[in-house]
Amino acid sequence: MKLHTLKPAEGSTKTNKRLGRGQGSGGSTAGRGHKGAKSRSGYSKKFGFEGGQMPLQRRVPKFGFKNNDKIYYKAVNLDLLEKIAESNKGADLSFDLLVNNGIIGKNDKIKVLGRGELKSKVNVQAHAFSETAIKAIEKVGGTATKI
Repeated sequence: MKLHTLKPAEGSTKTNKRLGRGQGSGGSTAGRGHKGAKSRSGYSKKFGFEGGQMPLQRRVPKFGFKNNDKIYYKAVNLDLLEKIAESNKGADLSFDLLVNNGIIGKNDKIKVLGRGELKSKVNVQAHAFSETAIKAIEKVGGTATKI
C-alpha cells in the first residue's frame, strides 16, 4: 500500500448534483418544480403562513384583557411562614430569606395572607399584608413591615 493508491471505500462518496447549470444538469427547473413562489429566488415563507388558508392565529377568537398598571402579588400564607420560622430559628422572615428558600422569585411582589396559624414570634417583611395576617402576626408579638 502506498499513499498515492489510497481511495475511499466503494460507495462511501458521491458527487453533488450541479443544479441550474444548463440543460445538461438535469432540466430547466433545477429541482424546484414548475412555477409558484417556491421556485422563485428570494422566497421565504412568512411565519405562520398556511398557504393562503386562514391561519390559526386569526381563526382563534381574541378574548381577555391584561391591565399593565395592576400589581400582581404572590400569595404567602401564615402556615407557610410558620414552617419557615421553625426551620430558621430566630431569623427575621425577610424578602431575601423567602427567595433563598425558593418560595418566591426575586422579581415577585409578596402579600402575606391570613390562612393557617402562626405560633412563633416573627418579624415579617413583605410588600403587602391582609388585615387578618397583621392581626395574627401582632397577636404573637411579631411585627409586619412593608417593604
